[in-house]
Amino acid sequence: LGEPRAIAAYNGTTEVWGAVLASTLTTMAVFIPVVYVQEEAGQLFKDIAIAISCSVALSLVVSITVIPAFAAKILGFFRERRKAKLSAKYQKLEDTPADHRGGLAGGGRKLISKMDSFAHRFTEGVANFNYKVTGSVSARLGVVIVLTGFSLAMAIWLSPPSEYLPEGNRNFVFNFLLPPPGYNLEELDQIGNEIVENLGPYWKGVETKTGTIEFRDPQIRNLFYVALGRLMFAGASTEDPLKARDLVPIFKTELNKIPGFYATSYQSSLFGRGISSGRTIDIDITGPDLVRLVQIGARIFGQSMQLLPGSQVRPIPSLDLGNPEIQITPDRVRAASLGLAARDIGEAVDTLLDGRKVSDYQHQGKEIDLTLMGRSSSTQRTQDFNNLLLRTSEGQLITLGSVADVRWVAGPTQINHIERQRAITIQVRPPKQTPLEAAMQIIGNDIIGPLRNSGELGSLYSINLAGTADDLVVTRRALQWNFVLALAITYLLMSALFASFLYPFVIMFSVPLAAAGGFAGLWLVSTFIEYQSLDVLTMLGFIILIGTVVNNAILIVHQSLNHMRNEGMERREAIREAVRNRIRPIFMSTTTSVFGMLPLVLFRGAGSELYRGLGSVVVGGLALSTIFTLFLIPALFSLVLDARARITGKAI
Repeated sequence: LGEPRAIAAYNGTTEVWGAVLASTLTTMAVFIPVVYVQEEAGQLFKDIAIAISCSVALSLVVSITVIPAFAAKILGFFRERRKAKLSAKYQKLEDTPADHRGGLAGGGRKLISKMDSFAHRFTEGVANFNYKVTGSVSARLGVVIVLTGFSLAMAIWLSPPSEYLPEGNRNFVFNFLLPPPGYNLEELDQIGNEIVENLGPYWKGVETKTGTIEFRDPQIRNLFYVALGRLMFAGASTEDPLKARDLVPIFKTELNKIPGFYATSYQSSLFGRGISSGRTIDIDITGPDLVRLVQIGARIFGQSMQLLPGSQVRPIPSLDLGNPEIQITPDRVRAASLGLAARDIGEAVDTLLDGRKVSDYQHQGKEIDLTLMGRSSSTQRTQDFNNLLLRTSEGQLITLGSVADVRWVAGPTQINHIERQRAITIQVRPPKQTPLEAAMQIIGNDIIGPLRNSGELGSLYSINLAGTADDLVVTRRALQWNFVLALAITYLLMSALFASFLYPFVIMFSVPLAAAGGFAGLWLVSTFIEYQSLDVLTMLGFIILIGTVVNNAILIVHQSLNHMRNEGMERREAIREAVRNRIRPIFMSTTTSVFGMLPLVLFRGAGSELYRGLGSVVVGGLALSTIFTLFLIPALFSLVLDARARITGKAI
């Protein structure tokens, strides 16, 4: 405006100081509740919240001290140099024949001219549109209702079911195998060797005719197989960490070839508490009768496979009671007549079969267990158990069959308990494209609901959802309250800065616009790039939006008040002028934020899947709210000013 550089820098700083302070404090304020979240989300977000808050606070200091002083010193210097270069360029253009000027001037000048012309027309068009709208009450109400209603409808329509934490791309694939009853360790070892051999082309390669070794893709770096009783599992990692997920279908195909076995294969979660944990829904069934628990568990197992196709369902510990075992039931009357208690019979059988530590002795400074064991030849066949010899307290030798009933039966290998109740757990791992919340709704409404309504559970049997599903409910509830708290803190903070409860109310209307844009960005990423769920990390993007999208509205409201208070402008003219001279910084800040976040959305390197959702929410929310804010905020602000004038008789 023709002012000296130092005066211009000072005036520019004082003009935007209030808006910059308000936008900085609101950005910092939304992260305060996040720091105090105690769940896993708080542990993940705390570092981010502290880092952003500190960097934004420092940028406030830099923006009102270093930047104005720097601008006052060097802008004039660069401006003079640019003028000199343009003058020399135009002089060269004048000295050039007319038929060669197009090549020197090129398309660059035309492009810049067209861009400048478009920007000028866009700015004037938006400013004049707002000037016309603010002259009519019905037009203002129409703009507010249409934009707000459209944003809320879009947010509701595009809002996906929530997810817990992203699984990440951990370089480890875990496989759990459940063998049928009766397999011994020798047979399981043979099966494990077959699995390792069949996967040979992936880990040891195949020799070609030329003598070179070729590996199938993905190449396996580490491979192991473990069989311990009925606990069987296998795992592998790849040479290329980004290809670990490709091993899952390979293992599924190989393990499903084993007759009678049930297998699950999945990539281990980056945030799991163990190698076998992660994105799971644990359906805990508790009650007194194990047979009844198995029946209910089998029904839930089958329905989960049917209603959630593609899911990997695993019973814990198992759904069969057919594991062969020898059951010894003491005859207490006959045993007591011979001076034996049930405990004596149990200890004797335990000693004869497995051995029992009876003492210890020191040998060269080391303590060695002294174990009493029976001869292995005495129990080579099941019928030999009846003839096991026991000694009474009087020294008599009697057979086990004379004081106990020895039977060959089928029973469980393991009995789990939850809160001292017998329990069977059906662990459901939904496919990646099925959000955890959607899977929980299907299980609750279509599987557990009918069981409860039919009275099959009763007072003795109960079903609860645990695992990651329980963590999702707790964390989502914490984040929801933190979202509300962030809104309240932002509103109260702006009320203190603007010394009014009305102006922050206008500014907060930009939040629904941002929510609609956030869900739209999430939908676009899932549709055109890669499926992205609304996980806990993505939810953080909506909290970030609260503190960032209000900045554009703050600029318009604050500048409008400046024009009315300091320059005495009429309301409509002040709003038009505020939109005109603030539209450039609004688009500059939005563009830098959007392009700064785009690498999180577009690039597919290691770890990109963790924050792609957060980036898409912030990019979509900023982009949509910026456009809508230019029309919604002036219309709503004008309505609020009119209402205030009628009620209090004051213009501002």
